[in-house]
Amino acid sequence: MSDPTAHQDSKPPAQLSGREPLFIVFNGGSGNDDSARTRAKIEELLGQAGRTFTLLAVDDPTTLPQVAERAVKLAGDAGGVVVAAGGDGTLNAVAAAVLPSGLPFGILPRGTFNYFGRTYGISRETEESVASLLDARIEPVQVGLLDGRPFLVNASLGLYPQLLEDREAYKQKLGRRRWVALISAIVTLMRTPARLDLELSSHGERRLLRTPTLVVGNNALQLEQLGLPDAAHLEDNRLVAMAAKPVGTLALYGLMVMGALSRLGEASNVISFGFDTLTVRPRGGRRRIKVAMDGEIFWTRAPLVFAVAPQRLHLLVPRDSSRLDRS
Repeated sequence: MSDPTAHQDSKPPAQLSGREPLFIVFNGGSGNDDSARTRAKIEELLGQAGRTFTLLAVDDPTTLPQVAERAVKLAGDAGGVVVAAGGDGTLNAVAAAVLPSGLPFGILPRGTFNYFGRTYGISRETEESVASLLDARIEPVQVGLLDGRPFLVNASLGLYPQLLEDREAYKQKLGRRRWVALISAIVTLMRTPARLDLELSSHGERRLLRTPTLVVGNNALQLEQLGLPDAAHLEDNRLVAMAAKPVGTLALYGLMVMGALSRLGEASNVISFGFDTLTVRPRGGRRRIKVAMDGEIFWTRAPLVFAVAPQRLHLLVPRDSSRLDRS
């Protein structure tokens, strides 16, 4: 077992007074409801509470990192809190800017599944999430890294990024609902997925793996809902890797059903393990590979290195435990 203090910040997080100004990065393209209505509701609730805030709207997704950096600068100068309002990709981008600063980080989640928010009891319902933000405490939370880039929920390669890419296309047509994700997955799996030949190195050991997909998880709720017992590794400052053995389309449908029933850990053709650092090298001379981090897809170069970030993210979570929402 790894040293549970190895990746923790050397100094404890600051205490909140409840009067810190909020600098909110609001992504108008996230969520499945009307952005203007959501923005107006956030402004109304914060105004009623008498809380000082600045809302930085993101209309062009390509400017999200720059807006997040601006929010960090403003919050640092004012002794404030940076808040991300949007889906998983928005939370990821803003968290990446906040993490090295050590500033407090709040979220107003609007993603379809909201795994990160639900893990810490933060609802995607606007009134509940704003109420949690206004009466919060700081909890240092673990962040995963892929080649130095942070992720909050998971990072993956192979079939899983393809599922996400197809799901986004379907959601553009049919809306951001959970049943759309299910239909999209069924259609994607009808195509025979490509298999990856990977060399994995961790803890001084090397193994070869042929798989349609490799997913590295940093979210206990998601792992628990899939039925994977390895979620306990996250409490030891580790990440969890999971992969399917080479199987046909029908077997992949079976794995999807077992995941929906929280029984994926019972499947004989699924492997999973915890680790501190994992290096992944595609075999066959492949240098560029498509990956997904917290739902956002991009290309990167091999080898891929997964690790736990040395810093903790100082997340605002509900002070009142009765507000906790993991549903």
